[in-house]
Amino acid sequence: MNSDLDTLPKISAPATRALHNAGYTTLRDLVGVSRAELAELHGMGPKALGIIESALEEHNLTLGR
Repeated sequence: MNSDLDTLPKISAPATRALHNAGYTTLRDLVGVSRAELAELHGMGPKALGIIESALEEHNLTLGR
């Protein structure tokens, strides 16, 4: 059974492509990655970042600083 840590949360297609292009394919991959680094990805906006942060918080995990 797949954990939701093994998928990405539902975010926009451009944000999903940006993550995949940077090598992030699961929520687990994003643990410890800085918010600033993700914000620099083309297609990644504040709404997608918020969704990612909320999804991580559900597992008591966070992005890096």
